[in-house]
Amino acid sequence: MRDYKIAPSILSANFACLGQEVDDVLASGADMIHFDVMDNHYVPNLTIGPMVCEALRKHGVSAPIDCHLMVTPVDQLIGDFIDAGADYVTFHPEASQHIDRSLQLIKSRGCKAGLVFNPATSLAYLDYVMDKIDMILIMSVNPGFGGQSFIPAALDKLREARRRIDASGRPIRLEVDGGVSADNIAEIAAAGADTFVSGSSIFKARNLEDANRYDGILGRMRSALAEA
Repeated sequence: MRDYKIAPSILSANFACLGQEVDDVLASGADMIHFDVMDNHYVPNLTIGPMVCEALRKHGVSAPIDCHLMVTPVDQLIGDFIDAGADYVTFHPEASQHIDRSLQLIKSRGCKAGLVFNPATSLAYLDYVMDKIDMILIMSVNPGFGGQSFIPAALDKLREARRRIDASGRPIRLEVDGGVSADNIAEIAAAGADTFVSGSSIFKARNLEDANRYDGILGRMRSALAEA
């Protein structure tokens, strides 16, 4: 069985009490925290910067922080998020003029690096950089907004990415972001994913008996993964 990881996206959290939200979701069994960083330039919408990452670290969050940069240009923010405490930094190949150089920058700072593929972006960008990749992120929605529905064609892209990873023999994680829920997570895992970003499906499903807990939704996801 693959080492599955669930990564709640704080894009859907309550920012008025973000530190507590992150504490609660981690206490309920989440594995890592996902940042959706949008610049209102590469994608519509404007979200969060490195100061939020730094604030969560100072708050005491020790779980891995996975920063998905939907920004251009990307290199300056790579360094800023690593300084702020990121463990993974992923970016879109279209957002970098020199993909290999941006990946080298992430790796040189001791951080794990990854590329992100939009629904219509070819995986061919991976052809010459698999040795610098720790994570491949497949977008199962078009980036820019939370709460979108899963695009079924992402399953074929996940299968192709899994073939590439297995052929490389490298311990590369295969992440999926967009429309992931307890209802479809098993099918997504069967297509090859091992890391699952979910925002609204998690943060809008607080336990009825304890609004500060997410055991129910995370438990349903874990049960579905166990049967995948």
